[in-house]
Amino acid sequence: MAQKGDQLDRKTFSCSICLDLLKDPVTIPCGHSYCMSCIETHWDEEDQKGIHSCPQCRETCSQRPVLKKNTMLTALVEQLKKTGFHAVSTDHYYAGPEDVACDVCSGKKLKAFKSCLVCLTSYCEKHLQPHYDSAAFQKHKLVEPSKNLQENICSKHNEVMKLFCRTDQKSICSLCSEEEHKGHKTIPVETARTEKQKKLKVRRKTIQQGIQDREKDVKLLQQEVEAINHSADKTVEDNEKIFSQLIRLIQKRSSDVKQQIRSQQETEVSRVKELQEKLEQEITELKRRDAELKQLSHTEDHNQFLHNYPSVSALSESPHSSSIKTKPLRYFEDVTAAVKELRDKLQDILRDEWTNISLTVSDVEVLLSEPKSRAEFLRYSCEITLNPNTANTRLLLSEGNRKVTLMGQYQSYCNHPDRFSGYWQVLSRQNLTGRHYWEVKWKGTEEISVAVSYKDISRAGSECRFGCNDKSWALDCFQNSYDFLHNNIKTSISGPGSSRVGVYLDHRAGVLSFYRVSETTTLLHRVQTTFTQPLHAGVRFGLMLDFRSIASVKFCKHK
Repeated sequence: MAQKGDQLDRKTFSCSICLDLLKDPVTIPCGHSYCMSCIETHWDEEDQKGIHSCPQCRETCSQRPVLKKNTMLTALVEQLKKTGFHAVSTDHYYAGPEDVACDVCSGKKLKAFKSCLVCLTSYCEKHLQPHYDSAAFQKHKLVEPSKNLQENICSKHNEVMKLFCRTDQKSICSLCSEEEHKGHKTIPVETARTEKQKKLKVRRKTIQQGIQDREKDVKLLQQEVEAINHSADKTVEDNEKIFSQLIRLIQKRSSDVKQQIRSQQETEVSRVKELQEKLEQEITELKRRDAELKQLSHTEDHNQFLHNYPSVSALSESPHSSSIKTKPLRYFEDVTAAVKELRDKLQDILRDEWTNISLTVSDVEVLLSEPKSRAEFLRYSCEITLNPNTANTRLLLSEGNRKVTLMGQYQSYCNHPDRFSGYWQVLSRQNLTGRHYWEVKWKGTEEISVAVSYKDISRAGSECRFGCNDKSWALDCFQNSYDFLHNNIKTSISGPGSSRVGVYLDHRAGVLSFYRVSETTTLLHRVQTTFTQPLHAGVRFGLMLDFRSIASVKFCKHK
């Protein structure tokens, strides 16, 4: 630790020009300190330019600053000299085996500060100075020191490779483009880098989404473990109370049931934790891949980027397909019911129903439940925006395409194959898979249809209406009733009306639920099916007799 502190002191009180302890230390306006003679000599060389700069941060002054000795630094340096060390070791400035060395230095070479992609040379701070001072070097590209500069040179023609051959997917020089790559489609390496960078960004976004999905599933699995343990503990407690009433007659059976429950509990918890561990491993792997892609995306050397791109971008990205489904929770509650029946039938049940009890324990369902409260639903809330290309020409979108208003006049939309012409309806932009929840509120209309649909639903004719085909599911909302429609089959639903409806979708589990939202959340209709494509949210306006009233629907935005 003492040696490390000594190194810090030496660097702090040394001059970055002569690399020795400060002599007559002065501090210039930017805050850096130098030996008075060193900085004076440096500025003498810059006098002809009319600008005086700091050798470290390059901050410039139009007038040469007046230098005054820094008395505090002078006292500190004198005190350091009295403690026994005088000269600063310059070893840490010289290039070691793992460092990039300055190509200009003669003798023992200093560490390179930057590499130039135009000169294909690495420079220390001193030899890099002309790149800052001379206008001839202004267009040169400086990057962090690199040992791979020679990879930018064509091995055949000994020329800088400034082109990228799209046909062969490799960097080439101008002579290559006239010979073996003649007729191929070539672009500047900068353009190729930009194109690849965009693809890289898309791949990173996919991986990051995979990480988010898995992290969400890990949290759900943790909740599942807690629910299993709670249910198992409660069931054990209830059964112990029941078996205590039977004393000797069923004492052995009580012990057997308890052991079986615990065994099954351990099995189910182990299964869930195994899945949880697998997801966490996948998250770690995805983060590692993301880090590699990030490192590649920050590579400043275009050719180095393109050289490494194929190996990094070839990383396989298997989509996450969760086996977690949503069904009503059933753990060990049936065991309690069976044991109560056992208590009533005494010895006959011990003989005849024991097999039934064992099977009930083994058939515990460990499945994720559908949210119960609005707060739980809001955990899956998503922001829905509408697609203008699907909007009927009587519909006007606003508020970031979250609000749609039925107008008396036709809107000046361009022709588009996705636009609905048969009904006043519109679809969302988002592809909905996984778990989602959104709420829709409306005003000025006595009939509104809240729906989900596949993208390939018809756009014209009677078959395009939401709910009147096998590609959409719709809840038609009236003042005091509701109708659910799918494949032109209607299910009437009674109940007080509401101007706000919540929709819960679990695409993988095939669950679609509609809720009336007021002071409480009330289930209106629930569908259990199999969705074969991504879904889109949609709304449809019912028949309007008076267009003077303003009818609008808004997809709510939750914090």
